[in-house]
Amino acid sequence: MVQEKNDGINEDMVPLSIQQNRPALSWELKIKKRRITVPPCLGKYRPVVGQCCHQCTPDSLRKRFGQNSLLGFHNILSVNETQTRYRGWLVRRVCCALFVSGCKVYASPVTNRLERVRQSNRVKDVFTAEHKAPEGQDSQGELKRLSPFLPIIKTCISPGLLRFVGWVMLKMFSSLFGSIQVNLKHLSDLHRVSQEGSLLVYVYVRQSVVDCALIPLVLFCHNLRVPYTVCPLQVYSSPLRSILQKVGVVLLPASASTEQEAEADRLYSPVMTSLVRELLHEGQAISVGVSSESGQGGQWLARIRQLIKEGHVPDVCLVPVGISYDCLPNTNIQVGLCTVFQWLLSFLWRTPEGCVRIHLAQPFSLKEMCDSGRCMVDEWLPLQDLLLPVILNNRTDTVFGRRRMLWLLTSSHYASELEELTPTERDLSIAIILHLIFSATSCKAVMSTSLVSSLLLYKHHKGVSASVLCRDVAWLTEELLFRNKDVGFGGSLAEVVHYSLSLLAPHLVIGAVPSRKDPLIVPHPSLAASLHLALQAQIVTHTFILEAVGACAVSAMLCEVAISGVSSGVRNDGVDSAEVRGDTDFDVVLCQSELTERALQLCHLLPPGFMPPCQSSQSFALDAIDSLVRCGILIMEEIPRDVPICDFWKKEGTLTWTTSDDPYQSDSDCDEQDLRSYKISQPSLCPEMLFFLCSMLAGHLRALCWTTTGLDLIDSPLPETEFVAQIHSHLCDTAKKKKQHYESCSEEAVHTAVRTLIDLGVLSEERQKDGVFLGVSPLFQSSEYRQKLQRFIKQYLYN
Repeated sequence: MVQEKNDGINEDMVPLSIQQNRPALSWELKIKKRRITVPPCLGKYRPVVGQCCHQCTPDSLRKRFGQNSLLGFHNILSVNETQTRYRGWLVRRVCCALFVSGCKVYASPVTNRLERVRQSNRVKDVFTAEHKAPEGQDSQGELKRLSPFLPIIKTCISPGLLRFVGWVMLKMFSSLFGSIQVNLKHLSDLHRVSQEGSLLVYVYVRQSVVDCALIPLVLFCHNLRVPYTVCPLQVYSSPLRSILQKVGVVLLPASASTEQEAEADRLYSPVMTSLVRELLHEGQAISVGVSSESGQGGQWLARIRQLIKEGHVPDVCLVPVGISYDCLPNTNIQVGLCTVFQWLLSFLWRTPEGCVRIHLAQPFSLKEMCDSGRCMVDEWLPLQDLLLPVILNNRTDTVFGRRRMLWLLTSSHYASELEELTPTERDLSIAIILHLIFSATSCKAVMSTSLVSSLLLYKHHKGVSASVLCRDVAWLTEELLFRNKDVGFGGSLAEVVHYSLSLLAPHLVIGAVPSRKDPLIVPHPSLAASLHLALQAQIVTHTFILEAVGACAVSAMLCEVAISGVSSGVRNDGVDSAEVRGDTDFDVVLCQSELTERALQLCHLLPPGFMPPCQSSQSFALDAIDSLVRCGILIMEEIPRDVPICDFWKKEGTLTWTTSDDPYQSDSDCDEQDLRSYKISQPSLCPEMLFFLCSMLAGHLRALCWTTTGLDLIDSPLPETEFVAQIHSHLCDTAKKKKQHYESCSEEAVHTAVRTLIDLGVLSEERQKDGVFLGVSPLFQSSEYRQKLQRFIKQYLYN
């Protein structure tokens, strides 16, 4: 990251591999040192991020909206003597240890916690159902059954050990990252809420195991209560488990390797719910990571909501946390004591790579969100009801609703505790999870590597010169800032591009020759490179999701016009059967209702986290079309009529009034909204921007198409893990044959595609003793129906 003040890029920040293998004429020197700067903000003010939702939690928004809008950022790795009570030569060398010793640590009592958990009604009900405790031996039998969970229940925070671990992490992260910037915007709100005695729950979207360490470290360095951190990683070393459990890390049971295995134990969920209740009663904070891919972690939020509903906990304040990396650290290792020491030792010989930016959002009341019910505005329906009539029967009448995603909460959690919940209550729990995923993602800053990755992957996948890339970086930065998105960089344009290319160099092919003024940058045509660029570019796709959905809807209608060869199907005021003869004669008018219909159908196929649940799907689709007007791709065109549509004096009858709270009613009295239409602005120049936006969703849509094609090659039913593995192998083989589109082969894309096909009814789930088996449903064993599904998806896919 290039800092706003005197933190330009120098040769020391370039990775060692680039310095050692530097050609005679370096590509870095080919980037002209221009005076153009990339602004980190608009004017004097940074974008306001992390604000409470004005619809779901208006009371929290009014109560705690901070007035400190010019606080800036704090690098927690920059520890010097001014942050201690002492001065001098020796203090400057041990200032980190002195700073850690002066940080405030809150007590964490665990007195009698095990007994309180054992006496909870949830745990007792499981014991009664299992008949594990014979008469006269109740206590011994229950303790024996609880033995796998005893270390988890006894998790605590040791002040001395926490200070030591905090010092180790500061030293470790100083070798791993160039800086860890924390937005100070809402820290005063967190201090005030904490002093008032409110319970804080921090929620972030899982990206890396480093997330689990960053949030407690940031809170520790700012004298806030260190939370109990739910860690989904299995730690096999007993000494390491003991250390982590004494600094507040809630680990998986030693007998379970994944969260799914842990949830399979009938006693796990009641014990964890009781543990959460006891932690909140003790006044502790909790940190939970939620996966937008599988929904793992959402069950912890459901437990907290259940405790509030039952009255065990009055309320909690949720704090979404957005964590952005210049370069996501690789932590896919088997965690043991030896591997951790090897990992720590490796930092002694490496230079820091990339930076981290952390946004702690404004805290808001979970009880307010639940009681108001404003985070749900649509009826939640199965995806089959929303799309199958359109796919199979070509129906034009729209079924308004929201896609139900029951898989965001594990079934074992419902089976053990939430059997009495109505579908509405289940949908509310899922809506809260989706809202927090959306909020935490919206808080994330766009780093320079993310911006460059999106340009290289979606706009210049065949290569681009450095000067053109610099121009597009400046343009895209302005677009992000106009959309109220924070950026994690600033400074000279050449420095920003040079720094990003240095970090992305292992995944790029950079050519610099004496006869060429600008070096040529091309994404490396490999699976690893494409997946890395796609992962970095996700936050840009999230920012432009409205425009991407609208662009795909426009692309679908243009493809239909191109196939039919006429434009009269969408124009009725002067062009009759006019053939579309290339770009010069390209003149087509798109009907608003049909555009909105296409966008609405595409919304149902989006992965979780892209749409806020507090906005109706139809409203989102309308905003998607309007966003294309704002960015200049579409121009609204009113079709002339003999009688004005809104001429009240010539209408028969009296005026009719509608209620203002109907989300599907327009403010206009024009009943014939189908007559509003759009034209494409500057057809010769528009496709570049249109295709750039379409490409943002192409990876997800292509994975759906390839997964549907791969169903012919799989002998089903198969266990879920084996089925997903075969689909993943098929996607990778398809991309290798085509030698492109590797971004559609990520594990996340495979899981999302399989889950979408399950919700569509293409795949059927069968629960057996050995686990969940997946197979093709009887309806879609017909190749005709699978082809119809592929045609439906391909209409949005820009190729």
